[in-house]
Amino acid sequence: MLLGNFLIGLREGLEAALVVSILIAYLVKTGNRAALLPVWTGIALAVVLATGFGIALSAASSEMQFKTQELFGGILSIIAVGLVTWMVFWMRKTARFMKAELEGKLEGALNVGPIALAAVAFLAVGREGLETALFLWTNISNSSEGSTQPIIGAFLGLAVAVALGYLLYRGGLKINLKRFFTWTGAALIVVAAGVFGYGFHDLQEAEVFPGLGSVAIEPHAFFAKFGDAGDWLQTVFQGVLNVTPQVTWLQLIMWAAYLISVMALFLRSPSTSKPAKAKTSEPVTQ
Repeated sequence: MLLGNFLIGLREGLEAALVVSILIAYLVKTGNRAALLPVWTGIALAVVLATGFGIALSAASSEMQFKTQELFGGILSIIAVGLVTWMVFWMRKTARFMKAELEGKLEGALNVGPIALAAVAFLAVGREGLETALFLWTNISNSSEGSTQPIIGAFLGLAVAVALGYLLYRGGLKINLKRFFTWTGAALIVVAAGVFGYGFHDLQEAEVFPGLGSVAIEPHAFFAKFGDAGDWLQTVFQGVLNVTPQVTWLQLIMWAAYLISVMALFLRSPSTSKPAKAKTSEPVTQ
């Protein structure tokens, strides 16, 4: 779970860091340093909103009875996967044009006033923050290791993302963003497939779907043959792929259906015209 949440924190955090670096760099380069305060205010409010959202989810779920909690967790897991899937495809398509889009919105906000500037920053960062909070919460709530390792993984990923964002802003690091988001997007789809399957497992425990006793595979029985090394391998396997010790047939089918269909669509070469192909051959840097 540590590695899976590290990946989530890294990717989602870097998106937010890129947004912040683009907004700040534009204001500095155009001589609008006075507008930095409302932008930072909007960013801070977005962070508070995302943090509060995660805390509210945890507080709400802790007060529920078992079946209600499983129903709540299962539905939110599926919603989180839907949002992350949309985000993965959206970033793969628009990573090259994010800077121009944000700068255009910021230029319009400068003409309106500080509230508009704060709103641009709040909406841009807040969207990333809410998606991150929801997906991390589902991952942590599904963990059988307690909350320590998943939270550490998430914070490590976010810390690395902040460092990369700062280096990008300072010009000390050049990253091909399209390639980065393609590779991390594919890895995140693998993580999301586990969350998707686990969501249906939760719904089975909530008795929304039957078949909780219809076990397809038992990873824990396989890894138990290898002693302590097997325990470690099972922890890694379960942490990265969100695979439960016992996998029901419904969970396995939904995991495979999501992974195969979404990965095939993601890796399929987009149909573009020749001029567009020529553009995408250039390295994308920020």
